[in-house]
Amino acid sequence: GQSNNLLEDNDPTSRKIVLEQPVLTSQKLDKLRNEPPEGFNSQCLKACYNPQKYALKEAIEQKAKEAAQRVRAGANLLVLSNKPQPNQLSIPSLLITGAVHHHLIKEGIRARVSLIIEAGDATETHHFATLIGYGASAVCPYLAIDTIRSLTEPEEEEQAVSQYIKAIGYGLRKILSKMGISTLQSYESAQIFEILGLNDEVVNLCFKGTPSRIGGKGFEELEQELIQNQQLTRSVTNSGRALADEGIYQWRVEGEKHLFNPKTIHLLQKSTRLNDQELFRAYCREIDQQESAHVTLRSLFDFRESSAIDLKEVEPASEIMKRFATGAMSFGSISEEAHTTIAKAMNMIGAKSNSGEGGEDASRFTPGKDGLLARSAIKQVASGRFGVTTHYLINADELQIKVAQGAKPGEGGQLPGLKVDENIARIRHSTPGVTLISPPPHHDIYSIEDLAQLIFDLKNVNPKAEVSVKLVAEAGVGTIAAGVAKANADTILISGHDGGTGASPLSSIQHAGIPWEIGLAEAHQTLMRNGLRNRIKLQTDGQIKTARDLAIATMLGAEEWGVATAVLVVEGCIMMRKCHLNTCPVGIATQRPELRRLFTGEVDHIVNFFRLMAEELRYIMAQLGVKTVNELVGRTDLLAFNKDKAISKGGRVDLSALLENPLATEGAPQHKTVQQPSRIDHVLDVKLIELAQPTFRHGERVRFEQFIHNENRTTGAMLSGSFTQKFGPQGLPDGTITVDFSGTAGQSFGAFLAHGITFNLEGEANDYVGKGLSGGKLVIYPKPETTCKAADNVLIGNVALYGATRGRLYVNGQAGERFAVRNSGASAVVEGVGDHACEYMTGGRVIVLGETGKNFAAGMSGGIAYVYATNFDFESCCNLELVQLEYPEEDDFNFLHMMLEKHHRYTNSVKAIELLSQWPLAKADFVKVIPTEYKRVMAQKRDFKNVMA
Repeated sequence: GQSNNLLEDNDPTSRKIVLEQPVLTSQKLDKLRNEPPEGFNSQCLKACYNPQKYALKEAIEQKAKEAAQRVRAGANLLVLSNKPQPNQLSIPSLLITGAVHHHLIKEGIRARVSLIIEAGDATETHHFATLIGYGASAVCPYLAIDTIRSLTEPEEEEQAVSQYIKAIGYGLRKILSKMGISTLQSYESAQIFEILGLNDEVVNLCFKGTPSRIGGKGFEELEQELIQNQQLTRSVTNSGRALADEGIYQWRVEGEKHLFNPKTIHLLQKSTRLNDQELFRAYCREIDQQESAHVTLRSLFDFRESSAIDLKEVEPASEIMKRFATGAMSFGSISEEAHTTIAKAMNMIGAKSNSGEGGEDASRFTPGKDGLLARSAIKQVASGRFGVTTHYLINADELQIKVAQGAKPGEGGQLPGLKVDENIARIRHSTPGVTLISPPPHHDIYSIEDLAQLIFDLKNVNPKAEVSVKLVAEAGVGTIAAGVAKANADTILISGHDGGTGASPLSSIQHAGIPWEIGLAEAHQTLMRNGLRNRIKLQTDGQIKTARDLAIATMLGAEEWGVATAVLVVEGCIMMRKCHLNTCPVGIATQRPELRRLFTGEVDHIVNFFRLMAEELRYIMAQLGVKTVNELVGRTDLLAFNKDKAISKGGRVDLSALLENPLATEGAPQHKTVQQPSRIDHVLDVKLIELAQPTFRHGERVRFEQFIHNENRTTGAMLSGSFTQKFGPQGLPDGTITVDFSGTAGQSFGAFLAHGITFNLEGEANDYVGKGLSGGKLVIYPKPETTCKAADNVLIGNVALYGATRGRLYVNGQAGERFAVRNSGASAVVEGVGDHACEYMTGGRVIVLGETGKNFAAGMSGGIAYVYATNFDFESCCNLELVQLEYPEEDDFNFLHMMLEKHHRYTNSVKAIELLSQWPLAKADFVKVIPTEYKRVMAQKRDFKNVMA
């Protein structure tokens, strides 16, 4: 009978050509075009036109109609080729692909044909991503391939071309993964883009349904560019000279304008070293006057004429400086010297530096020999969760949840192994020399509810700190910001597309995210409309360089500003743009000792920079007649959009929507005026702290019983925060405080539990058990009266031990999905797990005494897992990309035996006693899962120790 599986190919008449990847060489394309397999009708449509006869728009419309005729006539492979024809202009491949795709949809015949694009203008990853996103099934970048062939020796040509194709594939996977898409087929025609700088006519014909919020160039301007390019080609061909480097990735004298160039970098460094206001003003003028080439959207705004006030009436620079934050740059991505210098300067002026997601050395939590405090006031709890311990969290004034990164929204960060030295590995709880991958943000936060839970967790562990959430500017960020405000965050940071590290992939730096001006205006307006703006501080960052930037950001809705790249330049950065190579010549983006010695940045230079910025802002405020920053927030009535400026570069860009702030006139507050309601006053921990007073007062051991209900969330975090405050990061001896719970624990049971605290739970627990576990012990077992077999039942929810750094977890039962994700130090025994266990693990030991779901050990770069693999095919469940499976050694068996004994003693596990009673037989079924790179590094360590011995 007919199978009902929709994914199976049951139609005997259907034909498929299977490609391993979407980039075709010219030979493969010719084969498809000239000798297609049986059942395929291949046709080629030339995407060129005569500008004497047609305009670009007419040409595109005509080609789309012709494509429909060919499909109706039976073509099921349609090649759209923009190879140049004599006296004709080539239509940009993306315009023709989108237009044909949408025309065929409108005609109802799109499903009959696959589109193959032969494109001279497709060269880098983003070009392929957009072509596929608007309907291409395969792309032949003939010009890129011809260029590669012309630049390589004949015998190396094939290898060079295949490496190019491989690189494009790698880049495409990066783009797909950050959208949470796992197959190219799902990305095809998905249109997951936002358009910047094209008008509605172009969007409706070629990119129907894609958000485009600021208008821009139309077909006439695009055609002008095509004609200019053709003229340039002719003049270059006739003169025989090479094409100029456009300076898109690196600054070039003849290339496009970069705001940070040798002149502005010199002015900024000199003015801040000499504390010279006039020089600083010259630097600001160089950046702000973008008449010749508009680099930023904000350069298209003008300040309106206003009645000026005396400078003396404007609030002092010392108050304004408290509103600055430095962007999240982790110690690891930049050197210790660069990182601590920034922190000291920010602490000196009452502003906030940001730890980034790399953890922080505890020695920085108290003033150093120079009497200065190098503690970062903002501690980041990113998706990566590196080194997030209770001690780290209580040493913060603000805890920042990184949901996205400005320069590369959706991507996890990466620290190459060659940057991970002993010190970084110690602070991040990982292994020296092993690359560190941050999972993309959705591993901790799947929904606004998960975010609300994490905010609640952080407020429990450190009730004094404010919680901020870092979002990235994108269409719809206003709705997300409203959700974040309702989830009880205190600050929202809207990050722009052009911030971020030099270690981002180049295609992300160029093509990911949108300008903060759009995202900030959307967030501010949405929060105003929902009556939430007065509960939240709004901050923005992304290449903020001058006081004019500060003023415009404030008028669009921000009351705080993040500055990062400019601070690095003040410290000596000269924009070599090779941060990822560990070769920074000025000792900033490097961990190499000989390069770090070249660092010349000083605390005073950074203090000077922020004071000069604040003084310049005061000057602008006086001109605008505004006394305080709070009064300037949301004052879009003081800004005017200059249409004439826009035309030169951006066609008919229209930024007037950014200035629409209808509620501002009604006198509703536009900055934070009230605190978020406290939700932690009556948590169970208040009672636990009370019952544990003998320990807090006299260090006595205490043990008590406590009923727990699933409304009791994050139990143990507030207790651990107070405990660590009192007894330090090492805590007290095991079991100094022991609580015997019975019932059902809510989310985040035992989160951030400190060393010296034991939680026994007779019952069951929800998601996030032992999140950030910091040395405590968690024991969970079913009620003795249950008739179910413990080993076959799920006892705890998803995502246990997320980012745990130390401690133990014993579960007499199964766990849900993502067990021990990002574990970097805890030991655990569990009797079965769902999918994705040990994902992104960097340390610790996990023992699974039963079946696992699929995708075990994905992204696992450290630590070891042991699986009792009997009665199921473990190998097919394991993701073997980074790990290998082997038979345990004697040391491993000793460890396993010890842990099983403890597991039985603490939880009364039947499974443990069964295995122990027949140990010589049982041990033969254990499989050891160890990351390949980690194993290599550990073996080198052992050899080194033996040599030294």
